[in-house]
Amino acid sequence: MINSRGAVSPRSILQKMKDSETPVPQTVASPLTRAAIFLVVTINPGPRHISTVRSFCADLSALIRSVGFRVLDGDLSCIAGFGSDAWDQVFGKPRPKELHKFREIRAGKRYAPSTPGDMLFHIRAQRMDLCFELATQIMTRLGAAVTTVDEVHGFRYFDSRDIIGFVDGTENPKGQAAIDATLIMDEDPAFAAGSYVIIQKYLHDMAGWNKLATEKQEQIIGRTKLADVELEDSVKPTYAHNALNKVVENGKEIKILRDNMPFGHVGEKEFGTYFIGYSRSPRTTEKMLDNMFVGKPKGNYDRLLDYSRAVTGNLFFVPSATFLDNVTD
Repeated sequence: MINSRGAVSPRSILQKMKDSETPVPQTVASPLTRAAIFLVVTINPGPRHISTVRSFCADLSALIRSVGFRVLDGDLSCIAGFGSDAWDQVFGKPRPKELHKFREIRAGKRYAPSTPGDMLFHIRAQRMDLCFELATQIMTRLGAAVTTVDEVHGFRYFDSRDIIGFVDGTENPKGQAAIDATLIMDEDPAFAAGSYVIIQKYLHDMAGWNKLATEKQEQIIGRTKLADVELEDSVKPTYAHNALNKVVENGKEIKILRDNMPFGHVGEKEFGTYFIGYSRSPRTTEKMLDNMFVGKPKGNYDRLLDYSRAVTGNLFFVPSATFLDNVTD
């Protein structure tokens, strides 16, 4: 059913889903991989392009299966997310309760921008050739309907370290804890098994960072560099990265699931980290970012931002795989 705005009504999709089993999530909580492509696109104006995106939704799972079948142990997966404006264009109402545009943050010299992006494809595998092939098939299928605004090829760096030399993702929830942290449940039952994801591309001042003594770097991150052990609270600065990234509600820490990846262009001397954080509510990640950029308390900001600059920012909703499979044009 097409609503008055020309979008596919989620009500019709949800009605079809009522007759099926419990909705199946996209592969949000799958294990980390060695390679990834982060692909952000905008949808070009016009009903023909919107129609192409709609018909693509139900085809995505088949594309993933087709490419993944070529290397069965390659752990290929792809997560598709939709921005606030794109949701209105493609699906209309009802909307996921907490979907909105990424909110920029300005605090002194620190700036987290909000940048264009209607759809996110987070493609993961143990081999980059699988990621590359699936990205190619997706863009071929979408064709003139979309325009690429950002494409980043990420890689797992040695023992899961960031370009700045520290292990990234040590405190990620695992198993059922990862599912509980990322998937919507009773708080928005119409969109159960969905998730929210915030992405940011950070560029690092490696020359400045490498001038710091290891001890100073460890104070900024809040962990030891070699052994990856969290610093004791008695010696950890309150501005440490991992201190400001903790969100506590009612005495319990609220987790998100990160799948950050390093990336870089050696000839251009561009080195960075692609932050991607999944959660069942965007408020958790937004609170972390507010702590980092504004400070907790105000002014006690994340000193990593003296050497790392955000250049993109987006918030997407990740509907369940069942939802996408039931989209019709």
